[in-house]
Amino acid sequence: MKTFLLGISLPLVVALLLAAQTKSDAQSNAAPAAATTQPSPQGPVEFHPGKKADKRVLIVTGVDYPGHKWRLTTPVLAAGLDKDPRLAIEVVETPEFLASPKLADYDVIVMHFMNWEGKPALGEDVRQGLRKAVAGGKGLVLVHFACGAFQGWPQFAKIAGRAWNPKLRAHDPQGAFRVNITDPNHPITRGLAPLETTDELYTCLDGNTPIHVLAAATSKVDNRDYPMAFVLDYGKGRVFHCLLGHDVKALSKPVCELFRRGAAWAAKLDEKP
Repeated sequence: MKTFLLGISLPLVVALLLAAQTKSDAQSNAAPAAATTQPSPQGPVEFHPGKKADKRVLIVTGVDYPGHKWRLTTPVLAAGLDKDPRLAIEVVETPEFLASPKLADYDVIVMHFMNWEGKPALGEDVRQGLRKAVAGGKGLVLVHFACGAFQGWPQFAKIAGRAWNPKLRAHDPQGAFRVNITDPNHPITRGLAPLETTDELYTCLDGNTPIHVLAAATSKVDNRDYPMAFVLDYGKGRVFHCLLGHDVKALSKPVCELFRRGAAWAAKLDEKP
C-alpha cells in the first residue's frame, strides 16, 4: 500500500488490492506463514492528502496472522474513519514506528496489526513508546486481532483491557451473528441499533482490568455472551477496543461507523461530526 487513490470508488480500490494480494500470495506460496510480517520501510502516508482536521489519527498496520489480509482491510477501515471531517487519517506499515518520537504528533493510535509468531520482534522501545503515549493522553483504538499483539508483555492487557490468550478457545466458526448494544447511552453507541455481521466471534480474551462493555454477542457454541466492543481509561488516555473486523465483508458500514465513533471518542471529541 504505497499510496491511496482518491476519486476511485472504494469497491474498485478493494478489487484492485484483492488482485494484488492474490498475485502476491501465489508468488510466495512456498514461503513460511510469517513471511507477511516483513514491514515496509516507508513512514506514515496520508489517506486523504491535504485534509484539514482537528485531530490526527495514525493507523499502525503492516503485519498480522496470515489469514488476516491487512492490505485489504486497512483502506476500508481508513475510509470509514475518514468520513469524520474532524479526523485526518494516516497509515504506517511498520509497528516499530510506535517507538518513534514522531508518535507525539498524533492524537489517536489505531492498532490494526498483530506481530504473529513474534515477528517482527517488538522490543522494549516499542512497548514503552505505546505505553507512554496512551498513559500521557493519546487515544488508542484496537481492531480485531490487535488483541493478540505484544504476546509475553503483561502490561499490554492492562492497556488494551483484555488480550488474546492462546490457551482459550479462539472464536466461533466464522459466520453470521448479532451484535447487541449493551450501553445505549455511551457517546460511542448512542443511537446505534444492534447490527448483524459476518465475522469471527472472539471468545479468547483474558484479563481482569476493569472495562466498560458497549456491545456484546452470544456464542452459538457455548451460549455465553462475549464483549465485542468496550472502553477503558489508561492513565490520561482513552482506549476503545473492538473485536470486529476480520475481513472486508466484516468491515460493513455499521461496523466502520462504530470504529469512527470509537476513534472520535478516543480523540476526546463528541460522537458526531
